[in-house]
Amino acid sequence: MHHPVFRGLITALLFISPALAMASESVVEHFDLTTSWVGFSALAIFVAAYALVMAEEFTHLRKSKPVVLAAGAIWLVIAYYYTTHHGAPEAAAEAVRHNIMEFGELFLFLLAAMTYINAMEERRVFDALRSWLIRMGFSYRTLFWTTGLLAFFISPVADNLTTALLMCAVVMAVGADSPRFVGLACINIVVAANAGGAFSPFGDITTLMVWQKGLIDFQTFFSLFIPSVLNFAIPAAFMHRAIPNETPPPSDERVRMKRGALRIVLLFLATIATAVSFHNFYHLPPVLGMMTGLAYLKFFGFYLKKTGEQATIKRGEIEDTLPFDIFTGVARAEWDTLLFFYGVILCVGGLGFIGYLELVSQFAYGDLGPTIANTLVGVLSAIVDNIPVMFAVLTMNPDMTQGQWLLVTLTAGVGGSLLSIGSAAGVALMGQSKGMYTFFGHLRWTPVIALGYVVSILAHFIINHRYFSMPVGG
Repeated sequence: MHHPVFRGLITALLFISPALAMASESVVEHFDLTTSWVGFSALAIFVAAYALVMAEEFTHLRKSKPVVLAAGAIWLVIAYYYTTHHGAPEAAAEAVRHNIMEFGELFLFLLAAMTYINAMEERRVFDALRSWLIRMGFSYRTLFWTTGLLAFFISPVADNLTTALLMCAVVMAVGADSPRFVGLACINIVVAANAGGAFSPFGDITTLMVWQKGLIDFQTFFSLFIPSVLNFAIPAAFMHRAIPNETPPPSDERVRMKRGALRIVLLFLATIATAVSFHNFYHLPPVLGMMTGLAYLKFFGFYLKKTGEQATIKRGEIEDTLPFDIFTGVARAEWDTLLFFYGVILCVGGLGFIGYLELVSQFAYGDLGPTIANTLVGVLSAIVDNIPVMFAVLTMNPDMTQGQWLLVTLTAGVGGSLLSIGSAAGVALMGQSKGMYTFFGHLRWTPVIALGYVVSILAHFIINHRYFSMPVGG
């Protein structure tokens, strides 16, 4: 039963029967366990696991490990209670299946996107862009704005982590003799990558989750474009004057893209168009379009392989040359990140099943109101990863207008820029920059980043005021 074919069939059955899973869950009686030993135990397990996630930089324990273990432990406690006290073992089982379906859609969508990014990386698309920027002989100030703008416009298509790492490689290559420039440019890249990801369903995991949930139409996300621009441009304008007004020595490094590189970029754009079309015109899950688009890449990979194309695969410091195989790109997906999502979704789902999210929803969206609650989501995202925060909001499913759903999408996306540890891009750049971009270096500019955060929220209220009277689906 552990053969991949059987696992594939089981996954397929989960996807073709979501209505059955949700209907089954809806008839199970839930109990408020927030003040019982079950609730306290689950909360303690989650807090302990997330403390290990936040300490990853120091412990070097991959973030997926504690949350995957916590997910199993939380649901085991819940299942034990329902089985021994109520004789209803199916209650936890049906709820877990619903959470796994939520993860399954996100997982397959990201797997397709990551495979495309890995294929483009192997075909040296990003290396060619980096070498072109270095050859141009830009001044530090021009390079500061160029890398920021590229991060802003690439992250809506590629993920903000890949975008930030690419741009950081550029500033590290040209600014090795100017730590001040590297530090400021990295702050700018993190802010730009997070802001760019906020106005596109493909730009961030949080926007992807909102789109897949069907709360906001694909084209409606782009109404956040101007607020996102302001979120990036305001702190960048303040930092501009602190950039050294000098020009680094030029480089003549040239990188040629491998055969098929541009065709893979076009196939990726075709895949995005397929996912959007499936969802907008036929109301199919976007993941179906993404997996269909992955098939485009698979067939093109088969063509490259049959025509003798070689692929260079880097394993640590060693490079291997092998026949081109698209499954190498699948294998090189960010599995730690994907499994982290699994753990987070099941942990938060378990806390919601216990009743904690209902309590939080009543306080945040009932007592404080949606505007304050959604603004605080962004602040919380600077401390805790925005994925569990957004998944918690989606699980609570407060009754909000489209304008408020757009607001929480914006704040969850850009709130992580307030601190260097607030987003995957910031954490990764602290490691890549060799001490030139630090937590306290970022913290020094947090006030102007916060100004951009506030202005972007105000701009959303002014520019998108019509959405605040529109119900979801209206």
